Amino acid sequence: EYLEVLLSRRRERQVPMAVEQGSPVKEPLYQGNGPLGLREAMESCPRKEVDNFQEKLVEENFYLMTESGEQGRLPVLLLKLNDTAPERKPVVVILHSSYKCKEWLRPLLEAYASRGYIAVAIDSRYHGERASSKTTYIEALNSAWRNGDTMPFIFDTVWDLIKLGDYLSAREDVDPSRIGITGESLGGIIDHDCIMILN
Repeated sequence: EYLEVLLSRRRERQVPMAVEQGSPVKEPLYQGNGPLGLREAMESCPRKEVDNFQEKLVEENFYLMTESGEQGRLPVLLLKLNDTAPERKPVVVILHSSYKCKEWLRPLLEAYASRGYIAVAIDSRYHGERASSKTTYIEALNSAWRNGDTMPFIFDTVWDLIKLGDYLSAREDVDPSRIGITGESLGGIIDHDCIMILN
């Protein structure tokens, strides 16, 4: 039923899977005026010791088209180790909290990549590359609350994650039976909703 609600609110029920090449974000957009939180905590995530880790680290930046419209362009950051073994690897998708973006999660992504995972982060709706200013997220919240003319965008990000799951499952380097998801704060709410759909 939840999936049907998501489908009923799409402008086009199904948009063909499309991927556009991206590039690393040099100056990530963090929103709001308050402190972001302790960066030290994020950077303290222990990495497995890997010789020449930075040289072996492969970074992919790309966009998935999840639906039509500006917010349907999903920015993705993927990290993995350059490994000569052709085995399929497990994936962990990590979701950021409110006012942050996928680049905030880089220390966690590197920690998982050092352990042989393909580590993935996205920008949630109205965050990171999907935002145009430091107030984009709060303006979108206010609009959804006052006007009721848009679907709550937590659910829209769940839609993005379903499409991301489709994309990841089709990759030759991914074990589709071992794709996990976690998140902090807003990201934890979204991953909970996503797990409800997939179960």
